[in-house]
Amino acid sequence: MEGLKDPLTSTGKQRLTPSSLVSYLDQYVVGQDEAKKILAVAIYTHYKKLANARSGAFEFSKSNVLLIGPTGTGKTLLCETLAKALSVPFVTADATSLAQTKYVNEEVEAVLLRLVDKAEGNVQKAQNGIIFIDEIDKLKSADNGDHSTSGDRVQHALLKIMEGARVKLGGDQFIDTTNILFICGGAFVGLEKITSKSGDFGFLSISDSDNQQILERLTARIKPTDLFTFGLIPEFVGRLPIVTRFHALSKEVLVRVMTEPKNSIYKQFQEILKHEGVDLLIKPLVFEQIAELAVEYKVGARGLRGIFEEVITPLLYVLPDRNDVRQVVINSLFDEPKLLAAIEG
Repeated sequence: MEGLKDPLTSTGKQRLTPSSLVSYLDQYVVGQDEAKKILAVAIYTHYKKLANARSGAFEFSKSNVLLIGPTGTGKTLLCETLAKALSVPFVTADATSLAQTKYVNEEVEAVLLRLVDKAEGNVQKAQNGIIFIDEIDKLKSADNGDHSTSGDRVQHALLKIMEGARVKLGGDQFIDTTNILFICGGAFVGLEKITSKSGDFGFLSISDSDNQQILERLTARIKPTDLFTFGLIPEFVGRLPIVTRFHALSKEVLVRVMTEPKNSIYKQFQEILKHEGVDLLIKPLVFEQIAELAVEYKVGARGLRGIFEEVITPLLYVLPDRNDVRQVVINSLFDEPKLLAAIEG
């Protein structure tokens, strides 16, 4: 760990804090304000622990994170954006793929190798990276209470590296996973029913309104026992002490996702057409219609790009051959785009 830079200070003159991390996230990710705060604090605390541990004054334990929420709500994007803010290596893995292979340990090693690749071969840097494992809920036990062989096997295989282990990557190369932050995510369909049954603290008497809010937060909190009931093994849940929820995105938020972030899909295509000498103007109704379709398809923000590109693809086909077009105006998904020889207004 000697000579390794602290991600909280090495990315600029100003030291990164949880609030500055959230401000950075706000430029790229719309909504999920509570999840942003919890994840920013978790990441800040993780790298603060590592920086303090290098002094040798104190030994810290690692707090991995579990993100729970529907598909397309920004779980992967939030983690990837935070890793970018800190300039640390980041890779994603799919728990479903891990469960489908006979050689789980080899697949886990492959994920660690990808992390080393992201660190440009620098193992020390990789050892301070972040691994996001999606669809972790697919490792749940069967409804009869018996753990599926593959899901149970993957959970046990992940235990050691999430806690911290020295893993051989081939040849004489090893990687220590002690300081790698593991973030797991999943939709956890059906967990709401479990938490609703286990939520009440009926033995507490609350009169003050502020205390009532605290009680409501405790009641809404996902407890380890809820995750046991869902089908994760206790040892695995114990490696994920920080849990936060992601909420389904409303139509209004989906519209903002397409238009507000610095790298929003609208701004991306405006930039592409700008290089063709064409101004792209999409009216608000179009974004509302796309958002309605995404809500109907139940794909969240993940489905926005596909629908958006269906609208843009025919234009990208014809515009490079149309030197006379200076502006494209799209008023509705159900109207033909207007190709104008001059920019209106």
